[in-house]
Amino acid sequence: MKIYTKDQLINELLKIKSLGWVKNARPGNAGGVGNTLEDLLGIKENNLPIPNASEWELKCQRINTSSLTTLFHIEPSPRALKIVPQILLPKYGWRHQEAGKKYPKTEMSFRQTIHGMKRSDRGFMVIIDRKERKVMISFEFSSVSSKHNDWLKTVKKNIGLHELNPQPYWGFDDLFHKAGTKLLNCFYVQAEVKKETGIEYLSYQKITMLQKLSIDKFLKAIEKAYILIDFDARTGHNHGTKFRLRQDKLPYLYQQVTVID
Repeated sequence: MKIYTKDQLINELLKIKSLGWVKNARPGNAGGVGNTLEDLLGIKENNLPIPNASEWELKCQRINTSSLTTLFHIEPSPRALKIVPQILLPKYGWRHQEAGKKYPKTEMSFRQTIHGMKRSDRGFMVIIDRKERKVMISFEFSSVSSKHNDWLKTVKKNIGLHELNPQPYWGFDDLFHKAGTKLLNCFYVQAEVKKETGIEYLSYQKITMLQKLSIDKFLKAIEKAYILIDFDARTGHNHGTKFRLRQDKLPYLYQQVTVID
């Protein structure tokens, strides 16, 4: 495996950019943009070998994609209560669309992607309490869309139409520790994508060096709906609670942004 200094890596990325269109080494794979770049650099997956700089990562994304990027998984506190499978799913969940087909008739679902800008059509929202140093999940029944009236009746029967109690949250310290280990200083590389005769090609166009993750910007990104919290649980399996990021918003999270050209 090749070893790079930071300057050598920058030069190598610029050479790859100058190649123009290259064949996707992992067609059909969501991570193909990153995998192909790693192949071109001669490095192992998710391992950026810069001596004495283990805090650097390589992050890649397709240009003009509408898909969200998963930043990390972290379950809400109080963790001992297992709030998602033990409270949100059974008390606030609804019948899974595949219940009685792919899954048993009793299969329930709790899938919500929420943020801090406005409430979802089921009344959920992210609230940031800087005094208590918590990122919290809130429920307000009056914000539930009329199309979910039947569901709201089951919530009233199951637990009542009050604020979540206990209220799921992430303490700032726990959240920032997780973000600090997953959102390291990084080289952020974006690629254009095209298909010709069924073969996918990539062209690496934008290279940005991102340094010094800003916790304040991270919180503001939740309030601006740049970062979303994604619950994905069903009766048979909790797929985990994810913090996800909108396209092109990664540079917003850092104090120092340097475009490489």
